Amino acid sequence: MVRTNRSTVGGFFLAGRSMVWWPIGASLFASNIGSGHFVGIAGTAAASGIATGGFEWNALVVVVILGWLFVPVYIKAGVVTMPEYLKKRFGGQRIRIYLSVLSLFLYVFTKISADMFSGAIFINLALGLNIYIAVILLLAITALYTVTGGLAAVIYTDTLQTFIMVVGSFILMGFAFAEIGGYDNFQDLYMNAVPSVTANISEKCFEPRADSFHIFRDPITGDLPWPGLIFGLTIQATWYWCTDQVIVQRCLSAKNLSHVKGGCILCGYLKLLPMFLIVFPGMISRILYPDVVACVDPDECFKHCGATVGCTNIAYPKMVVDLMPNGLRGLMLSVMLASLMSSLTSIFNSASTLFTMDIYTKIRRKASEKELMIAGRVFILVLIAVSIAWIPMVQSAQSGQLFDYIQSITGYLTPPVAAVFILAIFCKRVNETGAFYGLTIGLLIGLSRMIAEFVYGTGSCVEPSKCPEIICGVHYLYFAIILFTLSCIIILGISLMTKPIPDKYLYRLCWSLRNSTEEREDLEKDDWVADNDSMEIEEPEEEPGFCKKALMCFCGLEQKKAPKLTKEEEAALKEQLTDTTEAPLWRNIVNANALILLCVCVFFHGFYG
Repeated sequence: MVRTNRSTVGGFFLAGRSMVWWPIGASLFASNIGSGHFVGIAGTAAASGIATGGFEWNALVVVVILGWLFVPVYIKAGVVTMPEYLKKRFGGQRIRIYLSVLSLFLYVFTKISADMFSGAIFINLALGLNIYIAVILLLAITALYTVTGGLAAVIYTDTLQTFIMVVGSFILMGFAFAEIGGYDNFQDLYMNAVPSVTANISEKCFEPRADSFHIFRDPITGDLPWPGLIFGLTIQATWYWCTDQVIVQRCLSAKNLSHVKGGCILCGYLKLLPMFLIVFPGMISRILYPDVVACVDPDECFKHCGATVGCTNIAYPKMVVDLMPNGLRGLMLSVMLASLMSSLTSIFNSASTLFTMDIYTKIRRKASEKELMIAGRVFILVLIAVSIAWIPMVQSAQSGQLFDYIQSITGYLTPPVAAVFILAIFCKRVNETGAFYGLTIGLLIGLSRMIAEFVYGTGSCVEPSKCPEIICGVHYLYFAIILFTLSCIIILGISLMTKPIPDKYLYRLCWSLRNSTEEREDLEKDDWVADNDSMEIEEPEEEPGFCKKALMCFCGLEQKKAPKLTKEEEAALKEQLTDTTEAPLWRNIVNANALILLCVCVFFHGFYG
């Protein structure tokens, strides 16, 4: 940890750009797979079959797009955060602030809240512990090593926890298949898993879907229609994997581009696992506990899990508690806590980076490096307070549809952001005016759908939502396609009607100019620059007391100053941080592995399609 130099902004937020491929790949996977996946994906699988595994396998293609197309431009641009890239690309403050605030809102409403809610379900079922006590304890431990360690701590703990998650999940999968007599019986048993108490409710509400064992489903009547799964989901996945701070920050910490690509490939292979480790066990839970997991009568459901719309969310936790022997049950509890903490540490670290570099520097333009470090740590504590206050809202909102809740909110708010990033990188004609109005109009369209769903509720099969068909009748994956297309048309249309950005401002900021060597002029100065001149005045330093020394060391705010660099050394360091050259051997190895990964992706989609 000492080598990563946590007392500098580059060391704390980007792990000193020294990480190798395997911790990056493991950290990408662990940052993505949280308790929300274990609870939400297994629950959706119990309700409707294997199609939800398509959400995971879609990433196999998108991580290749990330490592080969997006990250080279980000590295060449020399950025720390995604809003910072947009500021360099377009100039102005409004897009950067818009994106920072939207990202922080999404962290609270989808990522932090969903992970805490799903973790609370598991802890409540396993230990009977009050969920508020459990969550506050977890958040305290999580914040402790995020505040004290920075990104290197997050990446190394992610790597360890990925190993715990995968091993524990493999063991549970073995127990689950042993309980039903192996894979051969799986399909027949699942198709006959219906609850005994059905009252006078329609059969379509409690019988497994006829297409439960197909990923690609009918484009009109399917619960996850195949055009939406291929195109709509790819738009959401491009936002998440290619433009989201949590993910991209890990790639930017790599020592060179080959390590970025290697990490992306490893993450792609790891993303094959959730179908077998989470989706299949979730479906087996329905076979073993049909009256609980597949309950359909509102009164029965409320008795089992405190929700009237269904109890599929408890599919995975119930199997852990009822199926595994004592020692292994403890292991699986640690897996769930590890995944919860892993996601939360990633989000806390990345959110503090966004706040510090994109918002705080607007308020305090001449802040010292130490002040920025303290602001980042304090913001993590504020984020925790807001997250705890949000728990009751998450408990009451769409309690039976956790995974759909996460994906639908993502589908309503993120397609305009994906459109802006894709066009910013691949179309240099796009300018700030077009991007801003595309984001704003896209956000208003997305919010109109999201607010309507919150007002009317999403309903259930037994009690459908009263939301007008014209607003809520379009599947959220189709809505993402429509919103993305509209945003692209608005961005391109307004950009073509307004003045283009000259090339001298775009060198190394878009794909066509990524290898240019000309000096780039910034559209705007950086908000914060380390005030090195003030350091030249030698002032007598008082020896800090023991308490202050201990606090400084604990938070990575070491007393020693960074050595002052000459202009030549600064230029050499900048060139090293923006270097995307690769050794020919390793470039060919990662390219070949990317092709193999894409072939594996096509095979699995064909086999389970």
